Amino acid sequence: MSDPPVPRHATIPPELAGSRLDRALARLWPDLSRSRLKQLIETGALTGDRTLAPSDPVRDGESYTLVVPPIGPVTLEPQAIPLTILYEDDALLVIDKPAGLVIHPAPGHADGTLVNAVLAHCGASLTRVGSERRPGIVHRLDKDTSGVMVVAKSDVAHHGLVEQFRVHSIHREYRVFVAGIPSPTADAIDEPIGRHPDDRKRMAVVTRGRTARTHYRVEETFGTGAAQVRCRLETGRTHQIRVHMAYRGHPVLCDPVYGRGTPIRRWALGAAGVAAVNNPKRQALHAAVLGFVHPITGQTHEFAVDLPPDLRLLRNSLIEGALEHAIIQTDI
Repeated sequence: MSDPPVPRHATIPPELAGSRLDRALARLWPDLSRSRLKQLIETGALTGDRTLAPSDPVRDGESYTLVVPPIGPVTLEPQAIPLTILYEDDALLVIDKPAGLVIHPAPGHADGTLVNAVLAHCGASLTRVGSERRPGIVHRLDKDTSGVMVVAKSDVAHHGLVEQFRVHSIHREYRVFVAGIPSPTADAIDEPIGRHPDDRKRMAVVTRGRTARTHYRVEETFGTGAAQVRCRLETGRTHQIRVHMAYRGHPVLCDPVYGRGTPIRRWALGAAGVAAVNNPKRQALHAAVLGFVHPITGQTHEFAVDLPPDLRLLRNSLIEGALEHAIIQTDI
């Protein structure tokens, strides 16, 4: 058994004040590249006086602690996992990801991921595109979020798509089922998001987090117990919609992480709605629309996918529950 990783500690000297966090740490720890530090920061391996993004400026005297996990051998095997392909050319691949599919290998998910499936579909050439461990991946959806994704098949496409995500020019809309009825029914949630101060595996609205902006509009209500909401991301932070809707008091239905401790008006859902919410398979969140400029041709593409069967079933159960509740109220 290997020894546990030894934490590294660093204090920002005056001459590095104002530098990007990843650049300053690369100067202090020259054995780690800036890209490696960026990845470590984004995965929560760095703790310090403030919650910072890799590009945020540091201050004189700030202290940071880094725990670098051991790097195992990279073994990415092609696996014939079925893919629902919406579009494909020599540069990119657009798919409708099912809930339950992990994007890339990680601890606890060594294979059976989208990367393994895309390797089998595209061939070994994909291993040279982007990250060694995440070839072709330019953005992610949570394991239990379904919907449309784009994968790069060439380095040029990879760089072009990454840049569009970086400057927030990608058009992304989600269909979400939430507890209660958000008020106002259309609004923008502009609250910074960073690592939860007590649980590094969760995100939260924090004062010194990264700018995060979600636009939402209520599309359908189910009595007073739940609503279907369309969310458009202006930024793309980890778990952004789940965090923002929970912060507003309307957590995503069936969300085991951000729905805990938030009262859900089950009395207003009716028996069918209660049964649907009490039998969660995954959070009720679906990436419905993805639009971008093709990095090679310059043409604008937009792809839309309908609700998958499990969320259609949830919607029907909420409709049935709302009708049942309305009938009961009328009888009273």
